[in-house]
Amino acid sequence: MKDFIIYIVRQIVSKPEAIEVEEINEEGVFVYTISAAKEDMGTLIGKEGRNIKSIRNMAKAKAIKDDIRISVNIKEDDQI
Repeated sequence: MKDFIIYIVRQIVSKPEAIEVEEINEEGVFVYTISAAKEDMGTLIGKEGRNIKSIRNMAKAKAIKDDIRISVNIKEDDQI
């Protein structure tokens, strides 16, 4: 799943080498936190959050197929 999320995100940002995805398993739920370069955050989120919603929907569709529970988040600057 981590590789799938990395692949999707790297296709839409201008600095794909700066993409990092952290995977944590919390009580049976896999939490994926995406961090990107500051200039790519707007592209990653998209207008009215459309891009990140689409990324979450694709990841959740794959998770249903793989029979796992997931959550996809974005690491914000103040969390660093």
